[in-house]
Amino acid sequence: MRSVSGVRGIVGEGLTPIALAVHVNAFVQEVGRGRILVGRDARDSGPLVEDLVCATLALSGCTAVKLGISSTPTVEMAVLADPEAVGGIILTASHNPAPWNALKFLDKDGLFLGPESVRSLFDRVDRDDLRWVPHTEMGQVVQGADADDLHIDAILKLPELSLAAIRKRRVKVVVDCVNGATYRIAPRMLERLGCDVQVIYATPDGTFPRGAEPVPEALADLGMAVRNFGADIGLAFDPDGDRLALVDENGIPLGEEATLALGVRHILTKRPGGVAVNLSTSRMAEDIALAAGVPFQRTSVGEIHVAKAMLAANDVVGGEGNGGLILPSLHPGRDGLLAAAVVLSYLAESGRKLSELADALPRYAMVKTKFGLEGKSLPGAIAALQQRFSDAQIDTRDGLRLSWPDSWLHVRASNTEPILRAIAEAPTEERARALCDAAREVL
Repeated sequence: MRSVSGVRGIVGEGLTPIALAVHVNAFVQEVGRGRILVGRDARDSGPLVEDLVCATLALSGCTAVKLGISSTPTVEMAVLADPEAVGGIILTASHNPAPWNALKFLDKDGLFLGPESVRSLFDRVDRDDLRWVPHTEMGQVVQGADADDLHIDAILKLPELSLAAIRKRRVKVVVDCVNGATYRIAPRMLERLGCDVQVIYATPDGTFPRGAEPVPEALADLGMAVRNFGADIGLAFDPDGDRLALVDENGIPLGEEATLALGVRHILTKRPGGVAVNLSTSRMAEDIALAAGVPFQRTSVGEIHVAKAMLAANDVVGGEGNGGLILPSLHPGRDGLLAAAVVLSYLAESGRKLSELADALPRYAMVKTKFGLEGKSLPGAIAALQQRFSDAQIDTRDGLRLSWPDSWLHVRASNTEPILRAIAEAPTEERARALCDAAREVL
């Protein structure tokens, strides 16, 4: 699969050594020869893919800097902080199962490549416009420094956080690292915040014992650990650490949408300003922004679309409803570690329980469904849904989004899986499910 989310596939099937090499070489043509940082998650294919990617970079005339296992936001920050870096590559298929891996491409500012650059990169591959260097111009592969402390230091310096409040409360935390890229950095950051920490699933073997996505049904073990430990909060990361889900003090998952809503609410109390989310994100963040009297905007789905819109509008906070909080003053990318620190600060400063903070959020029910692509016509479905719901406000920037004052339905092709998604939100689950059922009928 190729999209603004990069190049991903099942290792040895779609994602072959040849596919990896040609896309890496085309990336070099896009950003120019120079110093390129390479980080990866903990998948078992990671070391071999890392070696292949770094060798390809050197054979393309670059210096490949190996960061090893690093969270996606850590690599983004490392590229942003390196004045000699011309870009970065992150080897992670994020929420996809263990057989998958991927190339995520960063520019010199630590941003994912935008749609135009991505199209140019893919066009080079399709035209076989590859440029290999002679042996006299080959680059090299070097070991990079551990970037975890760079990332943690930057988070802890944020003025929106109250380290004193977190340390005074001595927040009890259970963190589930899903045996992924946060296995080391998450406990380290929590300890530096002064939390009382218990860690589960922190062996970086990429087995993803509870599933790659931190969805509520996958967090039973974390919920049990929270109850047994008497913790104030449970934190669940995805394999590459750009998403965070929360479990309250009773061991009950709040859903990934709550992470963004709580983060937006806390940041706006510290620094009012614009908010941006994607078209599939809950109305909770929108309601919070409107109540605060600040500008609000929605973008196409995909981190780069949200990030670019935020930078253009000088928004202060935003992200995507999959637990991906973005704070441009830190870096313009989704960051699960940032989200953890922000929520912990909100929890500590409020003096309340996490369940109480969650109960104070606007209340909606969201239903997510997905369909195989085979035999499906997205244009046909869009036309049929527009006709069926002629009373709705229509947005066709990314598939079709139909919205009403208190509910919405979004139907689109996924950037990361070979599926169509239909997501609906309404005041009741019955209404949200009825909207998804309508999408099912036309698909």
